[in-house]
Amino acid sequence: MHVLHLETGRHLYGGPRQVIELMRGLEARGVHSTLACPTGSAIATAAAAAGLTVVTHELGGDLDVASVSFLVAEVRRLKPDLLHVHSRRGADIFGGLAAAVAHIPAVLTRRVDNPDTPLIGNLKYLAYERIVAISSAVRTQLEAQGVPAAKLATIRSSVTAADCVPVWPREKFLAEFGIEPGQRTVAIVAQLIPRKGHALFLKAWPLIRAQCPDARLLIFGSGPLEAELKSRTGWGGTTSFCGLRADLREFLGHLDLLVHPALHEGLGVSLLEAQAAGVAIVAFAAGGVPEVVVDGETGLLVPAGDTAALAAAVIRLLGDPNLRQQLGAAGRNRVQSRFGPLQMVDSYLALYRQVLAARSGVAKA
Repeated sequence: MHVLHLETGRHLYGGPRQVIELMRGLEARGVHSTLACPTGSAIATAAAAAGLTVVTHELGGDLDVASVSFLVAEVRRLKPDLLHVHSRRGADIFGGLAAAVAHIPAVLTRRVDNPDTPLIGNLKYLAYERIVAISSAVRTQLEAQGVPAAKLATIRSSVTAADCVPVWPREKFLAEFGIEPGQRTVAIVAQLIPRKGHALFLKAWPLIRAQCPDARLLIFGSGPLEAELKSRTGWGGTTSFCGLRADLREFLGHLDLLVHPALHEGLGVSLLEAQAAGVAIVAFAAGGVPEVVVDGETGLLVPAGDTAALAAAVIRLLGDPNLRQQLGAAGRNRVQSRFGPLQMVDSYLALYRQVLAARSGVAKA
């Protein structure tokens, strides 16, 4: 079996990392994968470094005719059995068009829980044999907008827990981010975009600092809101914008707490990674987050948008190291047992075989 994967995200956020994880797992099972992605993108570099086959093009927006032509040409050259589209950013539209023109079956993975544009959203799904939701929340949203249940499958994101064990000594972590030995660290790991809720947490931060004056906030990620968010931080150097770190897993386990104030979230790979590293979570109970974080067991969840409740949960955990340790250990165990890459890869492989069997009557191995 040969699968052509399409990912148009240029940065190594959670979704693109999942694509690489999936491709590596498929290769280990004898399924050849080729990645089509933007020229000069971080995922192209990472995939090539992992020994995966990569083809690149200056992929454009929603109706980029050149992108359709590129994909059709690659399908004809590579002759894959199936096209797997992994992102929006226009890929879900021109990927489906390319598959239809090239007459190969296509699968789409949807990673966000916010609704599509009504007419365009429903039309684009017609080109796909199956649509994969990464959480029950995403699946519910797709069903609500009229995608047939028979077309839907739920396959959750994964993380290799061993990859999240910190390799940095704690002293290096403290020095890298200018943290004093007695300070407690709170972090947000997310793109700097509206739906991730950074602005809401910055409203809660003074409340937290009033009760926990030694707390430090580290914000990891990049995005269009960076300048605006930086303009809101003026609390004596207690907040640091640390950018997008490719080495995040090497020190993530040294955090005292990870906060996820997203108002919309498909599932949350950063939550999986933090829990795999043994870090307790405080988050809004939005989208697929409750499927990753179990309230009172692996973290604390509060109503979406309630900044006072968010601040109270953070204050509670910063003041209770034993509870933080208990939640972090439970999170690590849960990720290892339920969100491992073997489950994800096997689920996708079974889905591919179903799609190919339905198309040809014979599953291709």
